[in-house]
Amino acid sequence: MNSCSAFDWKARYEALHASFPGTQHTPVIGITGNFGDKGCELAEGYYESVLRVGATPVVLPPTADGDALATMLDRLDGLILSGGGDMNPLFMGEEPIPNLHSINPKRDLAELLLIRMAYNRQLPMLGICRGIQMLAAALDGTVWQDLGLFIQSPDYTGCTGLSPLLKHSQDLDRAYASHTVKIEKDSLLHRIMQCDVLPVNSFHHQAVREPGPHLRVCATSSDGVIEAVESSEHKSILGVQWHPECFCLRGDETMMPLFRWLKGEAANYHAARRIHSRILTLDSHCDTPMFFDQDIHFDHRDPKILVDLHKMTEGGLDASTMVAYIPQGPLTDEGRAAATDYAKSQLSRVEEMVQQNAAAVGIAYSAQELYQLKSEGRKAIMLGIENGYAIGKDLHLLEDFFKKYGIVYMTLCHNGNNDICGSARPREGEPLMGVTAFGADVIREMNRLGIMVDLSHASERSFYDALEMSTEPIVCSHSSCRALCDHPRNLTDDQMRKLAAKGGVMQITFYNGFLRTDGQASILDAVAHLNHAVQVMGIAHVGIGTDFDGDGGVPGLASASELINLTRRLLRERYSEADLRLIWGGNWLRCMGQQP
Repeated sequence: MNSCSAFDWKARYEALHASFPGTQHTPVIGITGNFGDKGCELAEGYYESVLRVGATPVVLPPTADGDALATMLDRLDGLILSGGGDMNPLFMGEEPIPNLHSINPKRDLAELLLIRMAYNRQLPMLGICRGIQMLAAALDGTVWQDLGLFIQSPDYTGCTGLSPLLKHSQDLDRAYASHTVKIEKDSLLHRIMQCDVLPVNSFHHQAVREPGPHLRVCATSSDGVIEAVESSEHKSILGVQWHPECFCLRGDETMMPLFRWLKGEAANYHAARRIHSRILTLDSHCDTPMFFDQDIHFDHRDPKILVDLHKMTEGGLDASTMVAYIPQGPLTDEGRAAATDYAKSQLSRVEEMVQQNAAAVGIAYSAQELYQLKSEGRKAIMLGIENGYAIGKDLHLLEDFFKKYGIVYMTLCHNGNNDICGSARPREGEPLMGVTAFGADVIREMNRLGIMVDLSHASERSFYDALEMSTEPIVCSHSSCRALCDHPRNLTDDQMRKLAAKGGVMQITFYNGFLRTDGQASILDAVAHLNHAVQVMGIAHVGIGTDFDGDGGVPGLASASELINLTRRLLRERYSEADLRLIWGGNWLRCMGQQP
């Protein structure tokens, strides 16, 4: 007897393996499971929606075990926060009201931790119903325990133009819309759904009250209830108050763009992480050592600094060049001696920090050592000096700093002229000047020793003087483009061309005032500066110098943990892996390698 084809599982198995599927990665989307009387559960619509867009769904059980959560996130490319019961208001510092119900104690803490960890790793997230509320709660926003409180709130505007409170828990079948939401036109959600007004379903009595600093409102219902939020920092985070997963089960494709968006972001995230695993990523400038005398724990996720071991790991950063920053002081024997001592103390603090965390980080003095540390799974620190004021007028100090600390570069000046050269920002009463005779000796000695000459902070005249004097490539460890932000610290197109012609490299920095002349800069401005530099100089002469902990950092690139976002943006701009290898350190290492 022939078996019915519907039950011929062996034929199905053969069909699945009839041809080799190739090596293209299918994004893995984790979905938080609901926990009820029958254990961990998940409604069909969630995993069906993920499967239909070509991603792989994985159900995440609720656990507050930090190691288990970290392991889950290591294997995910995206995250869906599913619907469910109310959140315990004690997690928001509130007491419960009578209308609170269906609290699930197994989910709340687990999801709050999961969201915060996923946020720190820049993992794409889609929150659904309860999920949008959990997003807000985890990211410093607030939630209404019941919409009855919303209607009674003094800031509710329903009596001045909005309709009365809608029915937000429909009796209609879940697969059908019951009311509409208005979508903000300048929002990510609008770009995804391509409409101003969207019919949605609704099953909730809680809602987002305030989105908090990391999210912004992107859709509301006619009664003013927040219906969708998205990242205010250009991250892949979106939360909706309705249940888009219910529509697909009856063949309605209306909500599938949300899941296609998440799949696309997850694929982009996976590609960026894979590239970071294969290339060396190096930040050429941070000022973190300034904080090492303030009880800093570099092996913690320390809120006082923007670069630590956790943030470097989360952002996929392999190496950070930490500088001894020396503020410009008086050009006296006492002032110069104090600057030298301060530089030595800062560099020594870095060495002490590395010794305390030797299992996870090491100091590198060459490109070979950088790659060796990466292969060992350890982070790398390189050392530099910001402001040649540290050597005063004593040329021999250069060799001392090089031999004792292994500095890879020295910025010739900072804000204010010194004995070496004129600054882009001379202090009141100081002349506009270039490289001095002593400065020429300094450049020759740096060339001899193999210390890179850094012209960030230097005046245009100093820049051109040094470019002419140096026999080795010049670097600008943290600068941006004058054409996009007219600031004397930034490089003109002519400077950039001449720097490239001499084999040098310009490292784009994330300092707000060097990216925009007005308003708040963001990752979009940083990418614009990088694109302009590549257009003017060529891909072989551009890199990244964040200036973290020296006032560098903008939304989307606010700390070392967010640096993976830059790679993700550049992939969207169609930069290749070979391009990214150059930008993320290859060009900088070429300049190091050209030293004697």
